[in-house]
Parts: sequence; C-alpha cells; structure tokens
Amino acid sequence: MIAKLAGVIDQIGTEAAVIDVGGVGYLAFCSTRTISRLPVVGAPASLLIETHVREDHIHLYGFLDAAERDWFRRLTTVQGVGARLALAILSAMAPEQLGLAIFSQDKAALMRADGVGARLAARIVNELHDKVGGAGAETTVPTATAPNADAGPAADAVSALVNLGYRRSEAFGAVATAARRLGSSVDTGALIRAGLQELAR
Repeated sequence: MIAKLAGVIDQIGTEAAVIDVGGVGYLAFCSTRTISRLPVVGAPASLLIETHVREDHIHLYGFLDAAERDWFRRLTTVQGVGARLALAILSAMAPEQLGLAIFSQDKAALMRADGVGARLAARIVNELHDKVGGAGAETTVPTATAPNADAGPAADAVSALVNLGYRRSEAFGAVATAARRLGSSVDTGALIRAGLQELAR
C-alpha cells in the first residue's frame, strides 16, 4: 500500500498530478487546493497518499498536508461520499473551514461543493459532528505555537482563544458561531473579538 510519494513533478492537470519517482510516474488525484499549491513541473515534491484498491483499478489520492488527508478519510466514511466527492468537498473548503462548518452544522457551506445536495450535506453533518468537537478539532486546527501558513483566520482565532485559557472545544464552537454570523471574509481580529463575545454569553 502506497502511503507517500516523494519525487519530481512530471505533469499537473486540473484534477491530478503525475509524480516521477525513480523513473516511474504515479498518477495522484488531488483537490484543487492541493493542485494549486504544487510546485512547478520539474520541481521536487512530496505527497501523502491514500491508496484505494478496487477489482478493476488502483487509484492514488494525494495530499500536501495531513489535515486534508485526515478529512478525506473521514468524509469517505459517510454513506454516499466517495473519493471523488470527498475531493470536491476539499476543493471547495479548506480543512479548518470544513471542520467549522460541520461543528456549527452549516449545511449550506457544504452544499457549495459540486455534487453535494441538501440531503447529503445533512448526512455529512450528522455523521461527522461528534468527530469534530474533540479529536477532530485537534487535528484540524493547529496551535498558535505551531502555525500553519494555510490555517486561515478561523484556525488562528481558535488558537488565540485556547491560549487565553479557554478549552479547545469551547473556542472551536465560539469561533464557528462567529464565523457563521460574520461571513467568510472576516479577519482574525474580528473573529477573536466575536468569539470572546460568544464565550461571554
């Protein structure tokens, strides 16, 4: 089972990339988020891999970070969410945004992904909600002492509230509510202030 590929970018498409590892090209399907962050053709690259083996094919799914890979794994446990649809969801939402949407039961956010209707969005929220508030929040939102360049304002706000002494589950819920109220373009400072207001209620 292939768990990681490290080599040179040979080709980049809209849905997949080919990684040349010792002269062998491996096709890895990726989210548009991962595709957009890959280096140029000819540059070295490393992808975390999920290998799906079926009777008629072996497909590789590639991720630049563990957060996206872990959400891919969670999403594909939901009935009706296959690998391609999981990638579509991760193309529409970064991992921390997905975690916040599920935690706050924001089905409309999930429906922005191609192929996700109201019924499937509700199923995703219902089946994964309990996995976000505890361990899921830990893996989705990085701490302030180990920042992630792609974490985004929501993750930074959660980390700030945790550093102020709030429990991660409390901070996660407060920021999720604030983000849902203020919209996706809000900055970290506004989310922190709004999160503190939610926690004070």
